Amino acid sequence: MQLSPIGVIHSTYQTRNDAPRQGRLSAEKQEIEIYPEYTKGLQGMEDVTHLIVLYWLHQARRDNLLSRPPINPVPRGVFTARSPNRPNPIGFAVAEILHIEGNKIIVTGLDAINGTPLIDMKPYSPGIDCVSEAEVAWMKEKEKNR
Repeated sequence: MQLSPIGVIHSTYQTRNDAPRQGRLSAEKQEIEIYPEYTKGLQGMEDVTHLIVLYWLHQARRDNLLSRPPINPVPRGVFTARSPNRPNPIGFAVAEILHIEGNKIIVTGLDAINGTPLIDMKPYSPGIDCVSEAEVAWMKEKEKNR
């Protein structure tokens, strides 16, 4: 398997500690720069309001199989948690497009730090991507007790 970045994320977050724990918690404007050889793939982007953004968490640890989520002190397997530290540290966020300037997309909703490699983007479709009945029991229990 080989991945090549299609761009880079320019962020106001300079370190992992600066970034929010989830992209949806961020109202900060971030810039997604698409490399010139991929700009043709932006055709029609003006018709998209939200993007699924996939990025490589280049400063994450890759040797963790257990995670201690901030909302629950019980250690969880990384495949049941949303920790950036995982065998293949792929970040996922749904970002809102504010505007497009050539090969740059200005968005909100990302938790990526400055210089994060962009793997891919896809339009977010509420009819396809939203699963309203989805649950993570331990997250639901914690939210209920707040």
